[in-house]
Amino acid sequence: MTDLPSLRESLDAHGLSAKKSFGQHFLLDLNVTRKIVRLAGPFEGRAVIEVGPGPGGLTRALLESDAGKVVLVEKDPRFLPLLAKLDDGSGRLEIIEGDALKVRETELVAGPAHVVSNLPYNVGTALLIKWLTGPWLPYALTLMFQKEVAERIVAAPGDDAYGRLAVIAQAVCEARLVMHLPAAAFTPPPKVASAVVHLVPRPDRPDRETLKRLERVTAAAFGQRRKMLRSSLKTLGGAALCEAAGIEPGARAEVIDGAGFLRLAKALGPGG
Repeated sequence: MTDLPSLRESLDAHGLSAKKSFGQHFLLDLNVTRKIVRLAGPFEGRAVIEVGPGPGGLTRALLESDAGKVVLVEKDPRFLPLLAKLDDGSGRLEIIEGDALKVRETELVAGPAHVVSNLPYNVGTALLIKWLTGPWLPYALTLMFQKEVAERIVAAPGDDAYGRLAVIAQAVCEARLVMHLPAAAFTPPPKVASAVVHLVPRPDRPDRETLKRLERVTAAAFGQRRKMLRSSLKTLGGAALCEAAGIEPGARAEVIDGAGFLRLAKALGPGG
């Protein structure tokens, strides 16, 4: 990696800049990308998937680490020649042109794998939900989001940011906010600050059927968050559902913890 031109030089040499339509904001400071990789590791030879590598700042840090196979999923074909220059021919780096929302991770890696990414702003939440609720469960996730989204992931009951994203993320994973980054750290600078969230799947993760019901319950409850649960959950059973789950029907969604929402999801029953 030390023989490579700087990230800014690489971008200039290829005439590349960020595309707003792809939600791209690049991290060009290798000290920052190395810190993110340290927070994500150790990898101990496990595979790592990176989504939206762009010019490859995070990729360089991953290739310097103890990661095994490093798989890049890049939707923007402009960056493929630049990323190909990071390949030393060992077979450790694999570059996939594609949409991360559509790829099947089981076809990219075998066995436990990490996801480490500075996610494109316009698909970050959708990708997180895919990894939390889909058939493939990563070993751990270390992801950069807009600060507001990161705070929604780690929020506790009663917080202004608490909502369905927090409930679903925390039902599946232990989630911690591990790093803040100002807008000035990116090229081009976004309008908001960013933050890195580290998520480790829980050993008692709910099964997929329960997660589907949890998504339904939280969508209804937080879709009308100012209403009492007996009203916001009316189409799912209302007061009777709350009572079956041991939840006060007059409570509002914002004060119910993750365990309470899981009880509601289980009380909804199969096919609910």
